[in-house]
Amino acid sequence: MFIHASFNFTSPCFPLTDHSRGIYDLEVYISGIKVTTVYKNTIQDISGCRHLGIAYEPDTVVSADPETCSKLTCSETAVLETIGCGPLERCQGNNTCVVDTTCTVTGPTVINVHGQLNFIKDRCAYSLVSIPSIPNLYLVANFRDRRREDVSLLDSVILRLDGPGVHIHLEQGGRVWLDNSMLTLESLPQLVHGVQLSQDQTGVTAKLSLSNLNISVFFDGYTAQILLEGPAGSSVEGLCGNSSRSLSDLRLSEYSSTSCEMQYSEPADTTIDCTSVTERCNLLKEAPFSSCNTDIDPEPYITACTDTLCKYPAVDGLNCQFLKAYARACSLHNHAQDGWTSKTGCSSEAFCQDRTCSDHEFCGEKTVSGDTRCFCRAIFSSKYQEINSLGDATVCMQDSASVTLVGCLVEDKRINYSALQLNDPTCRGQVDELTHMVTFSFNSSNRCGTVVTTNNSYVIYKNTIRSQNYSFDVITRNQFQIDFSCVHSQPNIHTATFRIRDCSVAQKISCGAWNYTLIIKAYTDAGRTQVVQLNSQVRLNQRIWVELETNGLDGSMVTVVSDSCWATNQASPTSSPRHDLIINGERYSDCANPADLTVAVEQNGLGTSTLFSFNMFRFTGGSGEVYLHCKLHLCPKEETSCIPNCNAAARRRRSVGSKYEGEASIGMSWTH
Repeated sequence: MFIHASFNFTSPCFPLTDHSRGIYDLEVYISGIKVTTVYKNTIQDISGCRHLGIAYEPDTVVSADPETCSKLTCSETAVLETIGCGPLERCQGNNTCVVDTTCTVTGPTVINVHGQLNFIKDRCAYSLVSIPSIPNLYLVANFRDRRREDVSLLDSVILRLDGPGVHIHLEQGGRVWLDNSMLTLESLPQLVHGVQLSQDQTGVTAKLSLSNLNISVFFDGYTAQILLEGPAGSSVEGLCGNSSRSLSDLRLSEYSSTSCEMQYSEPADTTIDCTSVTERCNLLKEAPFSSCNTDIDPEPYITACTDTLCKYPAVDGLNCQFLKAYARACSLHNHAQDGWTSKTGCSSEAFCQDRTCSDHEFCGEKTVSGDTRCFCRAIFSSKYQEINSLGDATVCMQDSASVTLVGCLVEDKRINYSALQLNDPTCRGQVDELTHMVTFSFNSSNRCGTVVTTNNSYVIYKNTIRSQNYSFDVITRNQFQIDFSCVHSQPNIHTATFRIRDCSVAQKISCGAWNYTLIIKAYTDAGRTQVVQLNSQVRLNQRIWVELETNGLDGSMVTVVSDSCWATNQASPTSSPRHDLIINGERYSDCANPADLTVAVEQNGLGTSTLFSFNMFRFTGGSGEVYLHCKLHLCPKEETSCIPNCNAAARRRRSVGSKYEGEASIGMSWTH
């Protein structure tokens, strides 16, 4: 039997018969005889998909595996398609997909949940994770400089919970702070405001559950890894999530310094072999890492590794940091990386665990054997290196001085700063346990071997910071010595003036670090119990004792010397006539005027006050007023030159006569 079919196309330009429904008919013939006509409205589209020899109609499920959440379907367009969990999800079984993704922050890089790589080039704080469905949760990453000014590395992580207003800080050395209180953690989780905190030899882990989303934050002081697990469809923002936002939008000023965006530059490190660095970073494509390559792309980790270590030295654990980060990311997704430590020569334990450094320091390798210490951050130390200094300028006060050294800079010189001393071996540096700054000081109570000298109009205090094994031998190969000194200017000429018929006064004198009060008083008795007052009556030729006393000077450090005292009948110290009481000249220095035998210098250059006496007089032919002027200076007490060496040669009686007889009133006042 011969069967054939032919199409009879009907032109749309002509009317169709009543039984026509389309633009073509199908006529069926058997042995050349037409047996039927099939019109268009009775034709079915039998296109579909073929899988394993079986045909499937469009929009049907070919196969399904609930354990892997995967379906093979024949689409509406007759195309075989495999449907499964989303790129950030994994199958939980029973055809249920959940979010299961990791974000890695290590060195200056962020590998987000989509496997995209970002580089941080400043020293600011950034929003790492925020979830729109959980508005009270924020994860913040802080970046800081270490050995180079132009490379910033992850420094700390902050978990912020706005509901209870809590900040949990994860820092280097395994330190965890709850706001301003440090926590002590163990391997068993400790619940703090709904966050499970634990610590082991690998680092610190913080876990919490909010709105069916499980969040795990791991930090070992150098790398942070955030694991997110929750319902399908959960979105993540911040550096770890949506990459469409710019870095400036994600920068958090409230956690950053005002200068964090400033860019620095340094010459390239010519000791770095970038070829060797690249070879090591490419180990992530080899076993045992290669077993994880299909699930976690190693390329972002390799790029982060090579770009960082081609310009930053592979020390302080950085040689293993990127390899360790990839191995841990794989383990979080059930890919055990057995043997990776032996292949790479790395350790799974956290670097610099349990070592506390200050804010201007970081923990780094002291020796190739693995010993660690706190190093100065590059930007902090640069201001000292520019002036070739190991610390701050000397702080000079009137009777004390101190100098502060930066502990990490001293250690750079391979000096144990806790073993340093001043000239007096009992005077050691005081170490601030938080900042590791070392302060050396002396004062009037403990001079610590300070040497005091004078140079013209200056008083110089000098001491030396030295190592305990300091040697005065001809040669030495292990010695440390820093001289520091305070130079004080001598006070300018200050005239203490009193006038008959007025009262005694005091004057405040300031000159550089010197800040003291000078008081001048007159007495009518040698015991200085009867002070001359406004209403006191003093007769001519009556004995008067004059004391210049200071308050605010350290008597163990300096003495006061009256250079000269003289009297005038006018307020100006340069007026004439003039009569000298204490003179300072080539023959006599700070001594009584030999021309006036009534003058006696009873105390001068021995302490913080001077005392002399004379018989009362008046100028002839004047108004009866007498003004007394004194010039003084300060002198280091160590110097015997401060004590006047007066010549005891015979003196002639003064020739100041008295035209008026009887009583006179006397008082004192400053007339500056």
